[in-house]
Amino acid sequence: MSTASYPHLVIDDGGNARIGRTRYKVIHLAAEHYHHGWSAEELLRQHGDLRPEEVYAALAYFYDHFDEFVAQMIREANEVDARRLPPPLSRDELLSRRNEVK
Repeated sequence: MSTASYPHLVIDDGGNARIGRTRYKVIHLAAEHYHHGWSAEELLRQHGDLRPEEVYAALAYFYDHFDEFVAQMIREANEVDARRLPPPLSRDELLSRRNEVK
């Protein structure tokens, strides 16, 4: 079994795949591609500071580690949902509470 090489990517101290020395984590581009359906060309348009070879390397890495990335995206979405505040009460609910206090 051969090990894939991604010359435009680095693994940081936290174990995150990053695009070279940029601020971008591969998960960032992978999420835009996966959730929004952005192609490599759209990712390049949205992130004008990236080069085509960097975007294609990130997408190759994403697909080579697809299940891990999707699981991470789901975990992170669930964590955000858990921290989200409940929806505000409706006018009727507020009035009902006020009447209970009286």
